[in-house]
Amino acid sequence: MTDIETHSGMTSGPQQAAIIMAAGKGTRMRSKHSKVLHEVAGIPMIVRVVESALNAGITKVVLVVGHQSEEVIETLNARFPNVDISWALQAEQKGTAHAVMCAEESLMNQGAFSGDVWILSGDVPTLSASLLRSLGEAHPREPLLVTGMKLDDPKSYGRLLKDDQGELFAIREAKDCTLSERAVDEVNAGLYRVEATLLFNGLKTIKTDNAQGEYYLTDLVDYAVQQGSKIACPILTGERALQLEGVNDRVDLAAAESRAQHSLALAMMRAGVTLLRPETLRLSAMTIVGEDSLIEEGVTLIGESVVGEGVTIERGCWIKDCTIADGTVIKAYSHLEGAKIGESASVGPFARLREGTVLEAKVKIGNFVETKKTLMEEGAKASHLSYLGDAKIGRSANIGAGTITCNYDGYEKHQTVVGAGAFIGSDTQLVAPVSVGEGAFVAAGTTVTQNVPADALVLTRPETTHRRGWATLFHQRRAHLKK
Repeated sequence: MTDIETHSGMTSGPQQAAIIMAAGKGTRMRSKHSKVLHEVAGIPMIVRVVESALNAGITKVVLVVGHQSEEVIETLNARFPNVDISWALQAEQKGTAHAVMCAEESLMNQGAFSGDVWILSGDVPTLSASLLRSLGEAHPREPLLVTGMKLDDPKSYGRLLKDDQGELFAIREAKDCTLSERAVDEVNAGLYRVEATLLFNGLKTIKTDNAQGEYYLTDLVDYAVQQGSKIACPILTGERALQLEGVNDRVDLAAAESRAQHSLALAMMRAGVTLLRPETLRLSAMTIVGEDSLIEEGVTLIGESVVGEGVTIERGCWIKDCTIADGTVIKAYSHLEGAKIGESASVGPFARLREGTVLEAKVKIGNFVETKKTLMEEGAKASHLSYLGDAKIGRSANIGAGTITCNYDGYEKHQTVVGAGAFIGSDTQLVAPVSVGEGAFVAAGTTVTQNVPADALVLTRPETTHRRGWATLFHQRRAHLKK
């Protein structure tokens, strides 16, 4: 997740607060988890909305929680440990206006709040800070701001009803619309900014005489009209409108993920990264990639990964929570998690680097090599078909094909240490705990169970025996079985 930024665009006027609604059960998600905790581009939806509000310059945040409130609160406290977020419980969901009513006490807990209140939904994960700032800057003085969208298919969205002068006078929920009102294609996007006095005085007037029997926040428009308050109603189109699409089910979640991925790919390319087929990538909002890096098709690059400059990541790689230094090449179909890789290293193809792997500069990890909690110092090589777990491999050491560190005895893990410049022959088993000294040679096919001195040769091959003619006699004795 990106660091919280500070912006002055919305804080030069009245104080800005946000009430974020996150109390719903989200039954259409068909999930045991709160809807707002489902992730988009690796970040829970509610975290994305809070982050956008803070980055837009909103200084006071109240979260309205209900279903699985403890899980939601725990997630946000972990993500924003140094941010003062207030909580309001909506134990029974009685509508959007009721959710805001529940937040009033939390908003006023340190005295009367007299600024502007943004009302946001916690299930709108692609809302950007820049959109909030631009709306605030375009409409700095109106007591009520209602955002709208123009849709070819308005579906179940509330309709924006305007008079002959184009002024908003009501929002009608779809279930309460007449046939003529249903034909309106300008709809409520569910994002509001209201002057605090207007908001909380207006909430006291809202009734439940509607098809749902709920307190509709949209009825605040009627109150503002009665008070003669100016209402701003910008109609968003294109990408700006798409930002405000909410998530109600898994189909919506996939659409939000697609939008987020497209946005991340565009930002990455504009920052100097070449993406061969950006539509095939899966990226994380927390991932950073340096200039002149190349990412081929079908790559997953997620978590808090940091990729340096001039890095090549070939097709089909899966990378999570890794640090990859400048000039490194990650070859096709490699799987990396929790690894740190130095400059100008080479990994893969078909390599697996597990958590705790550290590769220093110019290390080579080849095809079908797996590492776990292993340090490979500068210039070390393991080029083929090896497992290195709980190991320290010295500078410029060579690990031959088929080498295995036998690090687990059924109860505990043990470490293997290979000294600088050592040569480990193919098909070697290093039975930990064990060390191989600097410059030592381990002959192919050896099982090492004792420490090897520096510059020594160790081998455990039995003496070779040849029995001449044995094969001929064997075939003669067995030939009758084929008859």
